[in-house]
Amino acid sequence: LFRSGLLNSFPNVTYAESFVPGEGVDDYYGHGTHIAGSIAGNGANSYGPAYLHDIHGVAPGAHLINLKVLNRNGQADDATVIKAIERAIQLKEIYNIKVINLSLGRAIFESYKKDPLCREVEKAWRAGITVVVAAGNEGRNNTANTNGYGTIAAPGNDPLVLTVGAMNTESTPQRSDDLMTTYSSKGPTSVDKVVKPDLVAPGNKIFSILMPNATLETTEASNLVPL
Repeated sequence: LFRSGLLNSFPNVTYAESFVPGEGVDDYYGHGTHIAGSIAGNGANSYGPAYLHDIHGVAPGAHLINLKVLNRNGQADDATVIKAIERAIQLKEIYNIKVINLSLGRAIFESYKKDPLCREVEKAWRAGITVVVAAGNEGRNNTANTNGYGTIAAPGNDPLVLTVGAMNTESTPQRSDDLMTTYSSKGPTSVDKVVKPDLVAPGNKIFSILMPNATLETTEASNLVPL
């Protein structure tokens, strides 16, 4: 779920740069804002009597480096993503960058050993940065008659990245009823048959912040939570 709110819900954004031609650093699509809130939101939008608890990210004290690669339609290409990862490597020592989060992916066309996107995430890993990548949302894709197996997206197919799938907590604190979400992509990876994902985390009905007037606000209006 998306939580409609203001940008003051963001923690410290230490540096911001857009790699999208013709677009500034604002998140016109909205996905990056939602993910950033899940990681480091400070809970400002959940203060008040309407909520029993403050809803904040898992690391509210983290500093964010915003390297924008998705355009207002949520699209990017390999060259754009590679440029952003390259910039993160260049800025590593300046801002003490420890983790790159890539909540994106595309189909696998060749071995990770040759894939330019995978080669770039390995370069970041060799520079001392942990790279976390989404497994993908193709778990229901049965076009290959595999019941969704073999649908991990690149660069999540690379052995050196932490590939994360989505699980459903069933809105309870105990783990005994946790389930994998049906949409989360599953391994082994195509071509190389790497066992993925490496881990799973709650990915269903997650409250976070929303960039006002973003594309997702209009296309996913049923997922909005009123203020």
